Amino acid sequence: MSSSRPSTSSSNDDAELEKLLSREASAFNREVEVERILKAFKLNPYDILDIEESSTQEEIKRRYKQLSLFIHPDKTPHPRAPEAFDLLKKARLIQQLSDKDKRENLDAVINQARLMIIKALNLPSSTTDNDPKLSGLEPPYKMRLRLQSKELLIDEEVRRRKAIKMNLANEGLEARKKEEEVVAKKRKAEEDKHWEDNREQRVDSWRSFSKDTKKKKKAKVALLG
Repeated sequence: MSSSRPSTSSSNDDAELEKLLSREASAFNREVEVERILKAFKLNPYDILDIEESSTQEEIKRRYKQLSLFIHPDKTPHPRAPEAFDLLKKARLIQQLSDKDKRENLDAVINQARLMIIKALNLPSSTTDNDPKLSGLEPPYKMRLRLQSKELLIDEEVRRRKAIKMNLANEGLEARKKEEEVVAKKRKAEEDKHWEDNREQRVDSWRSFSKDTKKKKKAKVALLG
């Protein structure tokens, strides 16, 4: 019986060591994932979630849930885990892939990047992503696609912000025009009121002027007579 104890003890030690290594590996992987999310291109939800553009809605939601749990600040010692978690849970991330029009717009930009890369490689536009001719490239095709998509998405974001800025400027100009119209109307109303308030004074002045004129004429006639 005594000969079996060392074996049992050794098995327990191995199991504990395996659990410890597993926990350490899990913690390391969580930190690696936090770093990946922080470095991901913020305008590309596929990049943040690290999934294929062809993923279904169910796959997207499943991946989002997995990552949310995996890098949750309560489970990850990384100091920037809250930042990565906030980035991941932003409503825009899922909305952009759940909203049909927004996703189609995003996919159109990525497809444009794909066609640009394929054209640069002198390949037909019908070339698919899994075509053998796209394998073995340096840098890899996937990396090229992400980088080209990044450039196009940045260009689109710049145009979007310029349009917003222009709209705000136009709205500001329109607001200033309306404000100037209000000021002009107010000034006109004040001038009209001032004119009315001084009506009697003007009438009295005119009457006084008329009397003086008549007196001067009579005096002139008397002198001539």
